[in-house]
Amino acid sequence: MPVESPAAGLRPGWGEGPAAWKTPVLAALDLGTNNCRLLIAKPCHGGFRVIDAFSRIVRLGEGLTRSNTLSDEAMTRTVQALKVCRSKMERRGVSVARAVATEACRRAGNCNEFLDRVESETGISIEIITAGEEARLALAGVSPLLDPKVPKALVFDIGGGSTELVWLELLRGKPRLIDQISIPLGVVNLTETYGSDRVSPDDYATMVRAVDHVLEGFDQRNRIAEAVAAGKVQMLGASGTVTTLAGIQMGLPRYDRSKVDGSWLERKHALDISRTLLGLDYEGRAAHACVGRDRADLVIAGCAILEAIWGRWAVPSLRIADRGVREGILFELAAASRGR
Repeated sequence: MPVESPAAGLRPGWGEGPAAWKTPVLAALDLGTNNCRLLIAKPCHGGFRVIDAFSRIVRLGEGLTRSNTLSDEAMTRTVQALKVCRSKMERRGVSVARAVATEACRRAGNCNEFLDRVESETGISIEIITAGEEARLALAGVSPLLDPKVPKALVFDIGGGSTELVWLELLRGKPRLIDQISIPLGVVNLTETYGSDRVSPDDYATMVRAVDHVLEGFDQRNRIAEAVAAGKVQMLGASGTVTTLAGIQMGLPRYDRSKVDGSWLERKHALDISRTLLGLDYEGRAAHACVGRDRADLVIAGCAILEAIWGRWAVPSLRIADRGVREGILFELAAASRGR
């Protein structure tokens, strides 16, 4: 399945008139299964400069595995977070914005009603993007971290409701898509299935096998394992799981994006940390400064997904990206503004 072309959603909506285009202020909003994230930026040479940001765990997809609908509580939490986003966008004078929703809204039977409520209460119009568009935007956001000297790359993003993987080759330093896959397993739906306090080693192994099973065909049709064995593959990961493990590996007293983004996570260290976290209950995991209470119930499922990926493709180290869809949107909005 090819990566899709940009959606026609790059629109002015937060400021009108010629002045809005003289000094554009850009906003990118990514509403996922677990998080609501906003970046506000101004275009600059070759990219953008972030001037404001917001991130809140809203758990929009909570209970979706059982009911296929968004719960009233989850929708209310999310609307409150989006009101904060709207306030920041107004205060910063945003002139062009793109807001997207991913797996939870793709799956929920009542998502259109929810998005109507969002627009009514916040004024934010959110588009539901496909898994292909999500992967394309995420790749645009993380690609500056790829090493142009390594010919192949496996890029993944562990989300709340799904995990996206992209297989690339680098031609003259620029990534070209070979294949991609979106698997309907993420930290939220796996946690709801296998528990959130103590996870038994057997349940953990079951999660790893479930993820590995859906990776098998992707691996075989692209012969990724062969390329890994030949030392021709780099791996780049984006998600709260890998950023959390990187922060723990560094021994950070609290999470620091400036230190984590672009850092490296060693395979052996990551597996050791995962085993340590698996041996703890919710309170024990929450006590880790880089985990915290918001992620303490989800991090084990994330570790299982990562272990499945790393079990099939044993690249020695992983480049960490604390960036993704929002940055991809901003790159495109900035380029469009320069074109104008």
